[in-house]
Amino acid sequence: MQLFDPKKYQNIDRSTPILIDENNLFSLLTLSNKTSDNQYHIFKTQHNYIQLFFNLRETSTVAFNMEHCAINLKNNESGMVYFNEEQTNILFNLAPDSEIIAMLIPVQYFHSLFTTEENYLLNFDNFVIGKPIIETKATTPAQQVVLHQISNKPDNSPLNNLFLKAKAYELFSLYFSNTEDSSSDNCPFISNEDTMTQLKKAKDIIIENMADPPSLDELAKTVGLNIKKLKQGFKEVYGTPVFTFLLNYKLEFSKKLLLENKLNVNEIGNRVGYSTSSHFIAAFKRKFGITPKQFTKQNNA
Repeated sequence: MQLFDPKKYQNIDRSTPILIDENNLFSLLTLSNKTSDNQYHIFKTQHNYIQLFFNLRETSTVAFNMEHCAINLKNNESGMVYFNEEQTNILFNLAPDSEIIAMLIPVQYFHSLFTTEENYLLNFDNFVIGKPIIETKATTPAQQVVLHQISNKPDNSPLNNLFLKAKAYELFSLYFSNTEDSSSDNCPFISNEDTMTQLKKAKDIIIENMADPPSLDELAKTVGLNIKKLKQGFKEVYGTPVFTFLLNYKLEFSKKLLLENKLNVNEIGNRVGYSTSSHFIAAFKRKFGITPKQFTKQNNA
């Protein structure tokens, strides 16, 4: 019995779709379909992998050896798959205008990343006895930011490979950081649940009002924290000071708007809070090394 029609699938070669191939560590692949028809790709594994799939746009189907043994991923959904098999045909079916990023991590290396105390994150018994694992869930906002950065990686940069490795590990960490609720903004440094709720509210307020954010004093009063606690707690939870976080968010959000190609540069600058387009262009170039116009040309060619 033929498991699939090989004539329908295009082999993924060792060049364009594979961003990183770190031998015994992990592989990172990206596939996008910019046509009006479904596209079919096949990747043949040579290791026993933990497989992570992140669907960025539209819908994608990922199958394993047989086309009916598959997971269907909608916009901003992810999937983890494990079979105790060293050689597997991974079959990708990409809808028009879809994009998917895949991470393949050999099981032995995967185990080495977790200490015994942290094994509660996953059902490791399944890995030992060889039971298949298939799960799908929504990608979190934090994961979406990293996926967007991988998808829009800087081209021809001498640090490009290092950038992608760092983002791959960041994505891996975010996926497994909290399997119960990866969007809950939990932080090991903040034990007070009320404080955590107030910090998350502060984050939501500045994002909602990114074009005209409140001052630190106003923000602290609104969420019920003193300024010192707001500044220290926010940096512990989100990794940067309040307005550095907002600046990064605004510029990443402007990238998304540029890719949608519905607004011009002036409109996007106003949307994210810049009074003049020149200020927006300068901030964008400082952050990404190219102007919004150059970014649009690169990604809509």
